[in-house]
Amino acid sequence: MPEFEEPEIATFKIWDYVVFAALLVVSAGIGVFFAIKERRNKTSREFLIGGRQMTCGPVALSLTASFMSAITVLGAPAEVVRFGAHYLFFLIAYTCVITISAELFIPVFYRSGVTSTYEYLEMRFSKVVRFFATIMYILQTILYTGVVVYAPALALNQVTGFDLWGSVFATGIVCTFYCTLGGLKAVVWTDAFQMVVMVIGFLSVLIEGTRQNNGPANVWQTAMNGSRLDILDFSTDPLRRHTFWTIAVGGTFTWLGIYGVNQSTVQRCISCKSEKHAKLALYLNLLGLWVILVCAVFSGLIMYVHYETCDPWTAGFISASDQMMPYFVMNLFSKMPGLPGLFVACAFSGTLSTVAASINALATVTFEDIVKTFFKNIPDSKATWISKGLCVLFGALCTGMAVVASFMGGVVQAALSIHGMCGGPMLGLFSLGILFPWTNWKGALGGVLTGFIMSFWVAIGAFIYPAPATKTLPLILRTDGCKLLNVTWNATLTTVLPTTLSTTAPPERSVLADNWYGISYLYYSAVGYISCIVVGLLISFITGREHGRNIKPLFIRPVCNLVCFCSEKYKKKCWCGVPHDEEDEELDQNGLKKDINLTAITKSEENPYENDMKLPPGYNEEEKSYINPDMDKECRM
Repeated sequence: MPEFEEPEIATFKIWDYVVFAALLVVSAGIGVFFAIKERRNKTSREFLIGGRQMTCGPVALSLTASFMSAITVLGAPAEVVRFGAHYLFFLIAYTCVITISAELFIPVFYRSGVTSTYEYLEMRFSKVVRFFATIMYILQTILYTGVVVYAPALALNQVTGFDLWGSVFATGIVCTFYCTLGGLKAVVWTDAFQMVVMVIGFLSVLIEGTRQNNGPANVWQTAMNGSRLDILDFSTDPLRRHTFWTIAVGGTFTWLGIYGVNQSTVQRCISCKSEKHAKLALYLNLLGLWVILVCAVFSGLIMYVHYETCDPWTAGFISASDQMMPYFVMNLFSKMPGLPGLFVACAFSGTLSTVAASINALATVTFEDIVKTFFKNIPDSKATWISKGLCVLFGALCTGMAVVASFMGGVVQAALSIHGMCGGPMLGLFSLGILFPWTNWKGALGGVLTGFIMSFWVAIGAFIYPAPATKTLPLILRTDGCKLLNVTWNATLTTVLPTTLSTTAPPERSVLADNWYGISYLYYSAVGYISCIVVGLLISFITGREHGRNIKPLFIRPVCNLVCFCSEKYKKKCWCGVPHDEEDEELDQNGLKKDINLTAITKSEENPYENDMKLPPGYNEEEKSYINPDMDKECRM
């Protein structure tokens, strides 16, 4: 292996620091603004879900910024350089995910009037199921957020020489500051601002990168010659890391666990002033996902063309593939002070938005599902202070988890693996409650436990026994254009594979390691989901399925209705006895026994749920009954 002379890389100039500092100041300022503006709204509900008065625009930008974080800004372009532009297939996965979330999951959560998604699990199943899901969500989110905090710290360390862990703590402090001061409204509006910064940062890289590499035609042709655009791989082999099916199918399951039932997403959707705004926020967010994804992929193609004959990672100029993008930016903007700072602000924006949203969501579920369970009738003023204290606590925990993230390898695969392991079983749990009326609490608990066991088994096994190199081999990365250091390397073309591929003989592997542990990381979520559904339904039938009359109509949306909507007879069977029409002989128009005294409750045209109750409007917690005669009609598909 030859040694290469590393080219001189520019460092931050004063204008870079100014641009970067401006991001922090504005983000913190938004938190201060909402702390002052909302100082008279002292309820925890105002702090945690913004009083349910948000509109679709800022919520859509917030959702995009939160999940298109520094993981995408730094990791996705590097993935394109190493493995090609297969990431474009996520356009299909995102479309499926947003459609299912908007039409299936969000209506149930919004109409149920919950603050924490796990409140639904208690109303549908039991407190045991709710508590278990809450604990797993807290662990998942802290672990994932640690990865998100670590990613921009890498960027800062690479391009400015800032201390890596100093960057980590700066991230955590700023996020915790404005999240604690301003609550959900500050998080949403700060995310909206940071989303704009992300797009501007990407556009600056795309425009200048294309210009320096002789225009879009040359970029496209060079990428094609280098096989970066050979993405039409329809292999059904689940061991292949990225194919059309692993991304379109596996990616859908992975991201559905994020968008469909994740507290961070659902919390912002239910903060909207109407269900219509909540759905519209998701669809507008889909446009944002497409824009960021396309920007990331084309940034990767331009970066490949720029380093076509001298890949910096293979040549040893950087220590990790996730450092390729900031290294490229410092090359690209070496004579343009301020623009490197803009890119780092771009990466940092994604992190701030994700971490702040996670902190707010963690505080919400902990307060609603744990604190209020043990301490009844907490005064609103005290509840708000407890919520803020929880924000500080989780800000510290998420920042600390970044240390663990430094040992997890590539940020993209690490982040999606975490979501896959935890998101799949959780998605399966909520699907059992919403799609299958006959599931009982024993089936739900047994199913989600099985899902976690199966997904963690395959993921941990894959970490111990990495997939065969033939299934994860990156494309050729050239170094023949690099300048040699004090040696003569007699070669007309040198192609070197990344140093992470060992040249020693691999240890003997079992059939289990070569097959089960070798499946693509994007299938971890599907494994957990399918295991949860199958075992959950099986246990429910063995232990005695749930009777429909015990389930309120707004808690379910049976998937069977999609194929039996034309027949009331079959529709009634699909609902498994859940009262859903006005013709039931033993039940009145509310799906309740006729001897229950009902009273009407006033609704506004814009939002029938604006009374902002913890339970669904018209739901009497003591009698477990509805007092709103229109609720059942609104909840039918």
